[in-house]
Amino acid sequence: MAGHRPEAARLLGEGLGAFFRYRDAARLGLSAYSLQRLVARGEVEKIGPGLYRLAEAEPSEMETIAMVAATVPAGIICLLSALRIHGIGTQAPHEVWLGMDRKARKPVRLPARVRIVRFSGPMLTYGVKTQRVLGVPVRVTSPARTVVDCFRYRNKIGLDVAIEALRESLRSRLVTADEILRTADVCRARTVVRPYLEAMAP
Repeated sequence: MAGHRPEAARLLGEGLGAFFRYRDAARLGLSAYSLQRLVARGEVEKIGPGLYRLAEAEPSEMETIAMVAATVPAGIICLLSALRIHGIGTQAPHEVWLGMDRKARKPVRLPARVRIVRFSGPMLTYGVKTQRVLGVPVRVTSPARTVVDCFRYRNKIGLDVAIEALRESLRSRLVTADEILRTADVCRARTVVRPYLEAMAP
């Protein structure tokens, strides 16, 4: 099997994520037959309908997020899962928090437990960035947007989580108070966020 490893390594080196769909591999010149051979040799694992994993990829706690992002590329990793990506606070969610357009159909055959939050209007784009997690392009809310969302959805995740996220993001200088206020204005959450922000001011 060692003689075949360069093929999987080539795919990883050319930008294929640890988790990928067949069409992603096809863009790199991999045929369906070649993919089946890699699966048969154990270099690639099929982990769901149309979803694959490179066996050579190093395992990580971010695997489930990468798997969900590869399956639902239009989704937005948010709230507790975004906190995890940004290293804010102490939350370790057992499901992936995924923002989706209110009009989008709920995805089926997901590779992990997912908690869906519906967004609309500016919330679908404001403060949403794309970064790679295990080589997979992941759309994720920025630190400031994530903190503000925690206050907006405090009834779902708990006010204590939102306060911790605000305190830790300011302490680590991932965000500034001005960024939080600007984001809160766009998200129509200024009246909720501002009292806590003022209470933490030095």
